[in-house]
Amino acid sequence: MNTLVIVLIAAVVLFAAYVLYGRWLANKWGIDPKAETPAVKFNDGKDYVPTNGWTVFSHQFSSIAGAGPVTGAIQAAAFGWLPVLLWVLIGGVFFGAVTDFGALYVSVKNQGKSMGMVIEKYIGKFGRKIFLLFCWLFTLIVTAAFADMVAGTFNAYSVEQPGTLAPAAATNGAAGMVSIMFMVFAVIFGLVQKKFNLSGWKEAVFGIVCIVLSFVIGMNCPLEFGKDTWSYITFVYIFFAAVLPMWLLKQPRDYMTTFMFIGMIAGAVIGLFVAHPSMNLPVYTGFNNETLGTMFPILFVTVACGAVSGFHSLVSSGTSSKTVENEKDMLKVGYGAMVLESLLAVLALCVAGAAAGADGTPAVGTPFQIFSQGVAGFFEM
Repeated sequence: MNTLVIVLIAAVVLFAAYVLYGRWLANKWGIDPKAETPAVKFNDGKDYVPTNGWTVFSHQFSSIAGAGPVTGAIQAAAFGWLPVLLWVLIGGVFFGAVTDFGALYVSVKNQGKSMGMVIEKYIGKFGRKIFLLFCWLFTLIVTAAFADMVAGTFNAYSVEQPGTLAPAAATNGAAGMVSIMFMVFAVIFGLVQKKFNLSGWKEAVFGIVCIVLSFVIGMNCPLEFGKDTWSYITFVYIFFAAVLPMWLLKQPRDYMTTFMFIGMIAGAVIGLFVAHPSMNLPVYTGFNNETLGTMFPILFVTVACGAVSGFHSLVSSGTSSKTVENEKDMLKVGYGAMVLESLLAVLALCVAGAAAGADGTPAVGTPFQIFSQGVAGFFEM
């Protein structure tokens, strides 16, 4: 089957879901554009900060759409591309987007309280304690895993021969420096935005300029550090990201990140339109997989946030709800960001399908390597 057809079907389904089902939910729940949101009522310039709807959307999307939708969709394709596609569309429309939108709605309607505090209000203190304990343990695991992944990605030294620079040392070091400069320019962006209140095309242009400068400096000044050093740098960043005001780092960072996500999605879409390759992965391989196990529950766990993720509720209620300046923005922030993430998962699935061998053999490499190399390969055709 042609991958372009799959993407078009998914795009139509997700867009229709947003316009029809998403708006129906907004009307059913009683979204009131005239209501005073917590961001406006409790504006403290730190956590509660009234923010343009598209900026909040950028924060929400870049916070929930990390490695998950790409990695999950490609790995789950071991069961066949059709089960993955069906779950991404059904799960994204009726579970994931509703969960994200619902968590945002509940938080905004409860003074911007995080999910733990909302649970205490409706269930009790014991429920809140259990939930927060789970979140704390979950966050520790996720932080450790992603910190290790980041440090390993930027590591300039060989794993097989410690103390010896790896062949990709310059590339890895450049990627690390780009990331550092990205955060530096995010802070600069936040300060400029705070002082001059940029909006519209001015905000977009300045954000893109900051992204370009990050890449220019980073690619010309690589930092060839070892994994341990990058681990320390990563945790220093995590600390500052946790304590600095929303407007100073996280919001501008996520706004800039969204442009890169859009570029990645646009590259995949253009590549599929230009090359319109065939889906080489098998439609369905069976309920049991020798490597992963049984389709239930492994398919759903593996696809993860490409369809639904409870973690998203922490973003919706933890940060986004405190920056929404108008309730009408909740639809695109809560429901819209999730359906866009589902589209990203479908694109990743199609790119992996195009990169697979004609006999259905999956491409070799990590999911992100398969995705990036696949998109790049489209433009070489």
